[in-house]
Amino acid sequence: MSALQLALFGSPVARSKSPRIHQAFAGQFGLEIDYGLIEASAEAFPGKLANFRSEGGVGCNITLPVKTLAFEQAAHPSQGATLARAANTLWWDEKGECHADNTDGPGLVADLEGSLGLDLAGCRILLLGAGGAAAGVLGALLARKPASVTIANRTLSRASELAQRHQPVGQVNAIAVTELGDYPGADLVLDATSSGHQGTHPTIPYQALASAKLVYSLNYGAAAAPLGKLARLADAQFHDGLGMLVEQAACSFEIWTGRKPATAPVLAQISMESV
Repeated sequence: MSALQLALFGSPVARSKSPRIHQAFAGQFGLEIDYGLIEASAEAFPGKLANFRSEGGVGCNITLPVKTLAFEQAAHPSQGATLARAANTLWWDEKGECHADNTDGPGLVADLEGSLGLDLAGCRILLLGAGGAAAGVLGALLARKPASVTIANRTLSRASELAQRHQPVGQVNAIAVTELGDYPGADLVLDATSSGHQGTHPTIPYQALASAKLVYSLNYGAAAAPLGKLARLADAQFHDGLGMLVEQAACSFEIWTGRKPATAPVLAQISMESV
């Protein structure tokens, strides 16, 4: 039996943990997979995706900067991908038609509730950022029936547009980050900004961190470190997004193979490698 042809598209992808994660999943079932890393700019992505498919590719993950383009490539996007207007998982059916999903939201929820034991139902959530990362998780968060979700962003219009798009799923408020000084506080603070990749933390008042049960960055490693340092100064519990990375990968793996992998041993393995 030939190996299942899978890949990650995006830029940069050279240091991605995805191949090790998916190989570990495959090992749980004795499956043979070939998971490649394909560097793809926005301009190059459509052509490289077509080549991958023509050479036997059956499914792929998508990361920045081509998640929106991946969504546009799909004839059959899921509700989650449609709400986010971005996809991180593609696959082709027996007719050769492309399907898309966004497993970031389910991956985040699985980590928060399954691994960290946080009950999102009735939770007050503050979501920092209104870009693709925030859009990718908002629908899944609303599906858990939190008490409130507030999006805070530097550009209020972007936060408002994202909130409005999700009104059919649940109530969302939008504020500018300059209004956070008057914000009453949240149980969960989620950082979906790109600040960590510039070596800084998002703009947030100290008291907003200090009052939270959990501060969580969708980034991991060095990109999560600035917020982690600030959260510890506020004596707040902090977690980075490594667990989300593993959980969203598990959702993709199940889509492609029909098999649901155990994530705890893989997260433990990847965490040890990251130390």
